[in-house]
Amino acid sequence: MKLEGSVIFEKLPREDLQSLQPIVSVEGLTRVFGQDPQKALELRNSGCSKEEIYEETGDTLALYDVSFEVMPGEIFVLMGLSGSGKSTLLRCINRLIEPTGGRILIDGDDIVGMSQDELRAVRRRKLGMIFQSFALLPHRTVLDNVVFGLEVQGIPEDERYQRGEELLRMVGLGDYGASMPSHLSGGMKQRVGLARALAGDPEILLMDEAFSALDPLIRREMQDELLDLQQRLNRTIIFVTHDLDEALKLGDRIALMRDGEIVQVGTPEEILTNPENAYVERFVAGVDMTKVLSASDVMRHPEPVARCTVGPRVALHLMEEHDIGSVFVVDRGRRLKGLVTLDGTLEAVRAGRGLEEIITTDIPTVAPDTPLTDIISVIAGSPYPVAVVDDENRLQGLVFRGAILGALARKGGDVNGSA
Repeated sequence: MKLEGSVIFEKLPREDLQSLQPIVSVEGLTRVFGQDPQKALELRNSGCSKEEIYEETGDTLALYDVSFEVMPGEIFVLMGLSGSGKSTLLRCINRLIEPTGGRILIDGDDIVGMSQDELRAVRRRKLGMIFQSFALLPHRTVLDNVVFGLEVQGIPEDERYQRGEELLRMVGLGDYGASMPSHLSGGMKQRVGLARALAGDPEILLMDEAFSALDPLIRREMQDELLDLQQRLNRTIIFVTHDLDEALKLGDRIALMRDGEIVQVGTPEEILTNPENAYVERFVAGVDMTKVLSASDVMRHPEPVARCTVGPRVALHLMEEHDIGSVFVVDRGRRLKGLVTLDGTLEAVRAGRGLEEIITTDIPTVAPDTPLTDIISVIAGSPYPVAVVDDENRLQGLVFRGAILGALARKGGDVNGSA
């Protein structure tokens, strides 16, 4: 049971995720807590609110007609206020809470109709759960806590301890295997919980407010740790939180819930920039857009550009035609070489010099996913636009000061992040 033998999904661009089959599909999921679920659903179907249903029947409509899909390898965040149904939904996915109606497909198999033996097999092979409370066994060492599930499964001692030691090293606790849980900080205990959840090599991690009990600094460190582990292991993660900043940081997609229903599903950018209704708009009000928008959101198409093989007169013509004071220079593969200015090009024409002799190479560049909060400081100290380049230094776009200010104005923020 080594990590090298794990079946993982290669991380794909978002547009390619659509070509994959979902690893989790929730269809019309409903959960009613109370004595008369059918009556509660009839009232909801007739237009009654969750509060009205409770007043009429004493039943709580925790989930109503919830449907969504989770693709392999993505972090899917369930977000909402207390009582929105997000934790109930997560517990329905592994049937810690039994649904009242609907289907839950994991790799195409509906777990709602499974027997307890079949369900245990799915939980053992495919699902790992991490709770807000650390739930460590106080009388067992850290290593014994990590391998407890493997011990229950009957995995030989040498094999399970080797696996446990690998996981402790992975979460940064390689020297703490012999320690007792009482000797660990909150963040360290949650790392143990993460290692324990990974011990069974699950395809899907279910994380219920996993970092909510931690201090803010430790919480941010654990968020970074989770993203780092995701880069290496590329698991499918369904993550519950009430914290919008946490959802925006972790989520590939976010499902915003209210009163047991999903209000909107989308990427962090879609949730923030195209709220489905007034509730979503109020929920995301005040978000620091400089931490959410990236270079790719505000960059302009990099035209005109000059190839490094042309002469200075061609570059001068481009600048005059487009009424600009500089032009970026690329090679035949659109790899960025630098920039030439109007003054430098005029001097080159007069002196009979080549374009390559006047290229300025000391220009700011950023990656497409660089957040605006990082770009602002770069562009403030440069007389030129910021060039957006990919991993092979190919020019993707240009970011201008006006584009940043315009984007933030449209989203209701400013360069200081206020709203």
